[in-house]
Amino acid sequence: MCVNFAPPTAQQIRQYFGFEAQEGLWKPDCWQDYAAPIITPDGLRLASYGFVPKRHLPPGVRLTTMNARAETIGEKPTYKGAWRKAQLCLVPMQAFFEPCYESGKAVRTRISLASGEPFAVAGMWREWQEDGGGVSHAFTQITINADEHPLMKRMHKPGDEKRSLVIVEADQYQAWLACHDADVARSFLNHYPAELMTAADALLPRKPSSPDHQQLI
Repeated sequence: MCVNFAPPTAQQIRQYFGFEAQEGLWKPDCWQDYAAPIITPDGLRLASYGFVPKRHLPPGVRLTTMNARAETIGEKPTYKGAWRKAQLCLVPMQAFFEPCYESGKAVRTRISLASGEPFAVAGMWREWQEDGGGVSHAFTQITINADEHPLMKRMHKPGDEKRSLVIVEADQYQAWLACHDADVARSFLNHYPAELMTAADALLPRKPSSPDHQQLI
């Protein structure tokens, strides 16, 4: 499961996705509860990584919602309402990171397109009412089984089920965002060709103890 990715720069958002974006609104590495840009049918938004931000969890409850399994997304209480309403989004990124155990220990691995261009993965978003009457946004990424994918099956611990984010083809961006039928949305949840992807060892960055809670748009 992906729990860390590198969003595009504001310049890349403008160049590759066609939206105006301000510099400095998000960090170069995104972790749980960090703000990152997403694309919804209404345009570019800044949203919190994880469908249920920690601040909205009941006391004592721990729940990780950065990834939603495609197989159960329509059944799990956390996701089923938004899935049935087809609240779909695109999550732009330069790369995402997974652990590779081929050496016998976890090696942080950067996965990106062989072309070096930014891309977008399939996601789902929702609104949250905040104290004081404001509204924030949050998102999750949709994952599929990757036991047979030539690249993604190399990730994660031996014996664990292999999972992958769903990279959406650029010419399918608008169709994905315009989809209003959950059953039709499943037809988009396919693997990206391994020969168009690349993987490389990556250094583990220092993860700040807590994210900056920035103004969400």
